[in-house]
Amino acid sequence: MGEYWVLENLATAEMLPLIVALFIGGAVTGFMAGLLGIGGGSILVPILYELFRFLGVDQSILMHLSVGTALAVILPTSIQSARKHDARSALDRALVKSMALPLLIGVGIGTLITSSVDGNVLKMTYIGVCAFIAAKLVAGEGAWQLGDELPKGITGKIIGGIIGILSTLIGVGGGAMMTSYMTIYGRNIHNAVATSAGMGPIIALPATLGYVWAGWSAPNLPPGSFGYVSLLGVLIVAPLSVMTAPLGVATAHGISRRTLELAFATFLTFVAFRFYFAL
Repeated sequence: MGEYWVLENLATAEMLPLIVALFIGGAVTGFMAGLLGIGGGSILVPILYELFRFLGVDQSILMHLSVGTALAVILPTSIQSARKHDARSALDRALVKSMALPLLIGVGIGTLITSSVDGNVLKMTYIGVCAFIAAKLVAGEGAWQLGDELPKGITGKIIGGIIGILSTLIGVGGGAMMTSYMTIYGRNIHNAVATSAGMGPIIALPATLGYVWAGWSAPNLPPGSFGYVSLLGVLIVAPLSVMTAPLGVATAHGISRRTLELAFATFLTFVAFRFYFAL
């Protein structure tokens, strides 16, 4: 694509709205990470997808590059979000510790899957996960509740592994799925959001490295890419997302449970429709 491919495209007037979108996306990503206990990848992936599509990234790697870059941004954002929730004593450290190994194993499996599937598989996974979680949240407190305590033993470990796999495939820190999992088993939404934020770094770091590895020899990567991770997206979005995460945390602890649930559901529904129309 040429040595100055990115700079030439960035210099065009048409590129300005997408750069603005990246800045806005970074700010919203951090806020949502703090508010909902998510890494923000569900917001970033659609924005990055449009950015890379505009820049002429090959369709065969477009979704992979978007997901990998989103995961790289999630890492500092999720660390900041987890720290702020922990400072409010809302994070269940024992649960985070018990889920760490299953999540890591799931990320490893998800990375292997990523290296061998096309972008539409990632999109369909994205749609399915988001639609399920949104429906559960709209149904409200007590809906689809399977018990009053989280599964222990091998069942809990398997669920952790599945969350790790799906998080890697769709480029999120696991917060959306972990929050739903915890509320299905009776956990308060605020506790679920805070604890889910603590899972983010455990997923984001190995998943980012996995996307670097999976795309290291991929053809048609844009300049400035390390495998399926673009430094352009990371450098623009990450600083803003880290700055706005504390605001989201403060907001989350100041609103009602039901408002938080409906905000989460609305967000996920938007994401699901976005990728449905991109298939």
